[in-house]
Amino acid sequence: MASITPGTADKLFEKLKVNPNGGTRTRTAVLAMRVCQRAWGVARRSEPRLVSSDNPFQKMGLSYKSKPTRLFQHDDLIKFVAKADESGERSIGTAAMIAFYWLQREIDIIGRLAWSNYRPVDAPETARITHHKTGEIVEIPLYDDDGTALWPELMARLDAADRHGSLIVTRDTADRFKGIRLPWKKRHFLRHVAKIRTAAGIDPAIKFMGLRHGGNVEGADANLTDAQLRALSGHKTTAALLRYAQATAQQRKSGARMRLTLERKVRKFRNEQVTPCRNDVLDTCYVIDFMVSAEGLEPSTP
Repeated sequence: MASITPGTADKLFEKLKVNPNGGTRTRTAVLAMRVCQRAWGVARRSEPRLVSSDNPFQKMGLSYKSKPTRLFQHDDLIKFVAKADESGERSIGTAAMIAFYWLQREIDIIGRLAWSNYRPVDAPETARITHHKTGEIVEIPLYDDDGTALWPELMARLDAADRHGSLIVTRDTADRFKGIRLPWKKRHFLRHVAKIRTAAGIDPAIKFMGLRHGGNVEGADANLTDAQLRALSGHKTTAALLRYAQATAQQRKSGARMRLTLERKVRKFRNEQVTPCRNDVLDTCYVIDFMVSAEGLEPSTP
């Protein structure tokens, strides 16, 4: 352990940054150093006489800014699903829609999402989406209060689908040896996704995970609150959500529009207001009175 000095840690980091093909993998190297830093601390607590209090993996100045995930836009989803159906890979189109609309991770869709999760016996007007990474279970309503279907395209697709076993998403042809439709394996599934994406003319830099990201961003563009987005996506914190719900020009435009609308209403109310306010709290009084009036209440004189 005495040979593991801060200089050694720096050399390990530089070595790990280079992948076997000669490219860079900074994220992997940063994570490895953080694990080493944590491991050193754990060992120190257990064996304080053997492990130095000077942690060589501390103060390395590590930083990494991840690149935003390329998004599947709604138009891309429509093209992808159409091409999947045309290619006889209907299950992959269904998986794409579930990822985009119900914001479920790929590994859960192809390996765990069962027919018993769609319209379960104890809650037939919901879809029970489990996020195994976080342990969150999201009961997604299928109908609005007036009976309107909330996910009409996906619900129609699932309701009309033939069921081959317990999983919703299985391979589209029966295995030639077992005679049944087997579950997808991740690598095999992603190879087929890549073929469909190419056939649909979608940028190859957009991966399947871009569907879940794209669905979150579409929700943010529609002005859903953080609480509403988390209620749908299963994220436990806003910080985790923001890695998916990327900021877009549409959101900035919507924010600016809402600000301008409110500002105009406040100005109009200010010009029409007859209740005097003290000068030192003038703007606050106008805004409070405006908000109170908007609720149908009587503004009070300060």
